[in-house]
Amino acid sequence: MSHFASDPAGSGVHPGLDAVSAPGRGSNAVGRGKIDELVFAYLVKLGVEPACLSSDEVFLRRAYLDAIGTLPTAQDAVTFLASTDPKRRTVLIDQLLQRDEFPVYCAMKWSDLLRIKAEFPINIWPTAAQEYYRWLRDSLEKNKPYDQFARELLTSSGSNFRVGPVNFYRALQNREPQSLAQAVALAFMGVRTEKWTPARRAEMAVFFSQVGYKPTGEWKEEIVFYDRNKPLATADAVFPDGKKIRLQAGHDPRVEFADWLISPRNPYFARNIINRVWAWIYGRGIIDEPDDIRPDNPPLYPDLLGFLEAELITSGYDLKHIYRLILNSSTYQLSSIPLSTKPEAARNFASYPVRRLDAEVLIDALSQITGTGEQYSSAVPEPYTIMPNGERAIALPDGSISSPFLELFGRSPRNTGMESERNNRPTAAQRLHLLNSSQIERRIEQGPALQEIFRKSDPRAVLTSLYLTILSRYPTEDEVKVATAYAQSSGLDRRKAAIDVAWALINSTEFLYRH
Repeated sequence: MSHFASDPAGSGVHPGLDAVSAPGRGSNAVGRGKIDELVFAYLVKLGVEPACLSSDEVFLRRAYLDAIGTLPTAQDAVTFLASTDPKRRTVLIDQLLQRDEFPVYCAMKWSDLLRIKAEFPINIWPTAAQEYYRWLRDSLEKNKPYDQFARELLTSSGSNFRVGPVNFYRALQNREPQSLAQAVALAFMGVRTEKWTPARRAEMAVFFSQVGYKPTGEWKEEIVFYDRNKPLATADAVFPDGKKIRLQAGHDPRVEFADWLISPRNPYFARNIINRVWAWIYGRGIIDEPDDIRPDNPPLYPDLLGFLEAELITSGYDLKHIYRLILNSSTYQLSSIPLSTKPEAARNFASYPVRRLDAEVLIDALSQITGTGEQYSSAVPEPYTIMPNGERAIALPDGSISSPFLELFGRSPRNTGMESERNNRPTAAQRLHLLNSSQIERRIEQGPALQEIFRKSDPRAVLTSLYLTILSRYPTEDEVKVATAYAQSSGLDRRKAAIDVAWALINSTEFLYRH
C-alpha cells in the first residue's frame, strides 16, 4: 500500500522515487543547454544547490502530465522503464509532442485564456463555441506559427458560426472598444490594462473602435466586421510602447495593431507567450503572475526570458520548439525534493514545484485507470448538450459543458481569461469525495480496467499492475510487504484487499499531485 495512503492531503513525494535526491547526497544535475546554464549560474549566486535529477519513474509521469495532460498507461511505464537508451528521455519528449493529446491539452489551456464558453456571462452560444474551438484545435494540431495564430484572431471578419477566430471579439461581457483592447492586452501582452492610466487605455482602444457587429437571419448568428462607418476618436493612434501612427481612412486599424504586435521588435508579444508556456509547464511564470507583466514586476531570469524569446522568433514562432527546449532541460527534470532550505530555492526553480492535478486531468486519469467514463453536459437548452460517454475532459470544446466533478475540483469558469480563475487548491469537500463518494466507489469496484487486474491469480502481479496503472511505477519491496501484511491481517478476501489498495493509491499524494 502506498506510503502516502494516510496523507492524501499532504505535499510530499515518495522517498523511494527520487532516492538519489536524499539530503546530504549532493545534486547530480548537469546542465544540458542554455536554459540550465542561465538557471544554474543564478542559483550559484544565490548560494542555492539545485535538486538532483528526477528518477525515470518520476520523469515519465511528469512528462506525460505536463505535455499531454494524460497518465502513461501501465504498458507505457513498462516500456520506458525497461529502456537502456541513454537518450530515452529526449525520445519520449519527441513522442509526446507528436501525440494527438498534445494539441488537445494545449487547446484546453488556450480555451481558458480565450474564454471559450457558450453561456453566461460570455454568451457566444453553442454553435459559435464549437466553431471557435475547432479553429483553435486545428491551429494547434498544425502547429500554426504563433504570429499567424495571433494575426488571425485579431483581424478576422465573418460569421461567428463559420469563422471561428471572430469569436475573440464576442467572448466578452462588454463590447466597448476599451473592453476589446483590454482582452487583447491580457491575451497577447500579458498586461492588465486596468493598471494603466485612463489616457493610455483610450489610446489603445482606438485600434478597436471600428469593430462592428450585425445579426443575420439565423438565430444567434452574428457577423463581426470592420465597420468603416464608425467614427474614430482620433486618427492619431498610439501603440502601448508609445509609438505613434496616423490611421488611414478605409483601412482596418486592427491590422495596424496586429502588424505592431507580432513584430520581432515588439517588447510584449514573444515575452508574453514564453512566460505563459513556462507557467503552463511549471505552475508559475518567469514573471509571476503570468498575466501581470509590468515594469515593477520584473522577471526572475531576464536573460532566460530573452533567450527563449529569441528562440521563438528565430524558429518562426514555433511554440512546439519552445516546449521541446524546456522539457529537455535539466532544470525541468529536477527532482521535486529540494536540497536547499533557503526560501529563494523554490521561487527560483531549484526543484520541480509540487502541485495538484488540474480538474480535467484528474477525472481523465480516474477514467483511464478504471476504464470508466464521465458524463458531461450543458443544461442550457440552446441546444441542450450531452457529450458521448467516454469523452475526455481535456477535450471538452465549451466551458459551459461540465460535470459536478469538474466544478468541485476547480475547473476554470472562463469568465475573464485570467489564469487565477483556475483553482487547484485542495478542499475538504474534494478529499471527502475521493475518500467516500459512491461515484469513486463504483469506478473502483466495477470499472472494467481494474476488474481485469483484480482477476489475476498472483497477488504480487495484482499489486504490480495496480502500481503501474495508478502511479506509473513498480512497487518497492517495502510496499509489497505492507500490502501483503494488510491483506493477511484484514481478513478480507483477495479481491476486497486489492480494492482497498487501489483506493489508497488513488487517494495518495503521489497520484493526486504533479511531482
